[in-house]
Amino acid sequence: MPHSGAVTLAIIGGVLWILGIIALLTGVFPADDALAVADRVWPILLFVVAVTIVAELASKAGLFDVVAARLARVARGRTVWLWVLVVALATVATAFLSLDTTAVLLTPVVVSMAVARKLDPLPFAFVTVVLANTASLVLPVSNLTNLLASEALGGGHDPVAFLALLGPSALIAIAVSVVVLTLVFLRRLPKTYPDAASPTVSDPLLLRVAGIVTVALLPLLVVGLEPWMPALGAAIVLVAAFAWRAPAALGIRLVPWSLLVFAGGLFLAVGALEALGIGRVTSVLAGTGDDLVSLWQVAGVGALAANGINNLPAYLALESVAGSPARLAALLIGVNAGPIVTPWASLATLLWHDRLVAAGIEVKWGRFIVLGAVIAPLILVLGVLPLAL
Repeated sequence: MPHSGAVTLAIIGGVLWILGIIALLTGVFPADDALAVADRVWPILLFVVAVTIVAELASKAGLFDVVAARLARVARGRTVWLWVLVVALATVATAFLSLDTTAVLLTPVVVSMAVARKLDPLPFAFVTVVLANTASLVLPVSNLTNLLASEALGGGHDPVAFLALLGPSALIAIAVSVVVLTLVFLRRLPKTYPDAASPTVSDPLLLRVAGIVTVALLPLLVVGLEPWMPALGAAIVLVAAFAWRAPAALGIRLVPWSLLVFAGGLFLAVGALEALGIGRVTSVLAGTGDDLVSLWQVAGVGALAANGINNLPAYLALESVAGSPARLAALLIGVNAGPIVTPWASLATLLWHDRLVAAGIEVKWGRFIVLGAVIAPLILVLGVLPLAL
């Protein structure tokens, strides 16, 4: 995880932990409620850690570089087909390995692939960050908010039930994103591109192991198991393989400590706010009912809150007033696909920007904001429609 993004998350998380502990010590947040929160979130945070380790080690093995290079070869020098394949790769990576994997690990790979083929990297960078957010509606494992929501629905992390509820909306969110991005960027790219050398792989055996483990993990994440189980198994296998072949690549930095500190502190702080009665305020803002206008309202409030503060606290603050599956799905549309207007609305966006800066790519936030201000409202208006039918 990039240094500046990690430090920012850790500082905010530390402040949230202090506030939450004060609430516990003063009795504002009962200890039993805090234990209930911990019991709810530990499997989710364990999944986040495990899948992050899998993605990081797969990246170190060169898996993403090789996949991107092969996509470029499959496209046979035609930019339009490369564009389609990058869209597909970003969507699949987000759906199965979470939006942070797409934003943090796929971004530098796609940028490097474009530069090597003398293509402007910015269009491909924008594809990764927008789809990292909007394609995160597909499966429970695509986003931390989805894991929380699927657990709140009472059916565990059932991908079939989740897809039945949000599948059409997710398809609309992806389609809207791709159409707008294509109209804005594709015409600015040359129709063809030159070939480039294949990426260097330091250890072919590690690459094969990483590929097998990742491919095996994808279906296991959608068969109804608790997501942390296959993710932890995959992480253990990859750690063992690297301990054998490349122990220097292992280290404490593989664990996303800053994200854990931030998420843990956030759960604690929001729990304290709920004990203080924040639900009375959010219920007024988000309204009630499952009719189309009411669903637009909860999705809109979720998107506004996410762009104002951040999507994770926005979800946690509004979850209690999303009292039906349709309302909870509308809230997810707002806090997953909606936070693409302000830079801080999604942690994935901030981490994406860190990776671009590290790669020497300049991104003007004004361009990001304008693009998001076009895409997000379209997704909110159209994506909620299937929920009201």
